Amino acid sequence: MIREVEGDILLSKAQVIAHGIAPQDHFDSGLALALRERWPSMVRDYRHASHAGAPESGGIWVWSGVNEDGGTRCIVNLLTQDMQHSGRSAKPGKATLENVGHCLRELVKFIQNEKIESLALPRLATGVGGLEWSKVKPVITKYLGELDIPVLIYEVYHKGAVAEERLS
Repeated sequence: MIREVEGDILLSKAQVIAHGIAPQDHFDSGLALALRERWPSMVRDYRHASHAGAPESGGIWVWSGVNEDGGTRCIVNLLTQDMQHSGRSAKPGKATLENVGHCLRELVKFIQNEKIESLALPRLATGVGGLEWSKVKPVITKYLGELDIPVLIYEVYHKGAVAEERLS
């Protein structure tokens, strides 16, 4: 069941936070930057994994680490964006609806295989990704709408504000 909430996704009590990135993302803007500041080891691990085998658009990269309270935090990085250029001059490009669909299919498999109980995500691929929410939202509904878990879409960001998630 999909619910729209307002607040700070970094304060979500959902078991998993998912967000969009590019294959060689620098995590230097938007939600990716906030995640990098909160969990710098995620970015180090991502860079290490990227050097071992370049992640591709349309896939996912899952990271788990420790929260300030000692609990586990799981972040699913959805590779919704393509890259412009290659090598040292590579820069994140725009997201595509095709990549969003592929990522969400992979996310659903991960949720089912790992028996995930709740998911939070922003208005996916609409910031740096450059897509229109009116086109992305139906794709999210198509893939995540049938899940039998709470799926929280953070429609509006309010730094430091805890959303009314109603997870219990």
